[in-house]
Amino acid sequence: MENLMQDSQMNQLKTGTTTVGLVCRDGIVIGADRRATAGYLVVDKRAQKVHIINDSIALTIAGNVSDAQLLIKLFKAELKLKEIQTNRRVNMKEAANLLGGFLYSAIRQMSMMPAITHFLLAGVDNVGYHLYDLYPDGSVTEVTDYTSSGSGSVMAFGLLENLYRKDLNVEEGVKLIVKSINSALQRDIATGNGVDVVTITKDGVKKAVEKELEAKLTL
Repeated sequence: MENLMQDSQMNQLKTGTTTVGLVCRDGIVIGADRRATAGYLVVDKRAQKVHIINDSIALTIAGNVSDAQLLIKLFKAELKLKEIQTNRRVNMKEAANLLGGFLYSAIRQMSMMPAITHFLLAGVDNVGYHLYDLYPDGSVTEVTDYTSSGSGSVMAFGLLENLYRKDLNVEEGVKLIVKSINSALQRDIATGNGVDVVTITKDGVKKAVEKELEAKLTL
């Protein structure tokens, strides 16, 4: 019985997607594929996994879609409330800890469906550029080079280990993320249907790539 429970918990932590984040010398680049799955069924070919929170913060999602969507709504609202209360922009460390607190609370609530969500949070403040890896248990880790999440992360990490450089500029980072997600798309059945990439620079948050991929059979 204990082994069955452990297997079930491990399966719940497996998320079918590929998200990637890179720290570049002049900004941050994050990206993800577009396929949403339920087991072996593709339920959405245009899933939005890269979300722009405001003009200086963006994030990627992996895991339970409903939980991620609710947490993003709460995150946006709480950020706005803090800005009104303090009369200043929330810095990235505060934003990461806020979202981490939501994750910590969500996964520890009694539920038939645990809130399993994994975020890559990126942004810019008066200190500089920041990339955070927020695991489903609520842990917050600042990333200084690159990271990936989801079922396709193994393939993405293999490419990143070889091609990432500390001196990459944002334009090169965009190309590397597309390559990383494409490498996962070739081997991971839960990754596919398109790529979305967002950049965070001194000019704010901008969409860099919005590409849809369709697999059609013609006779």
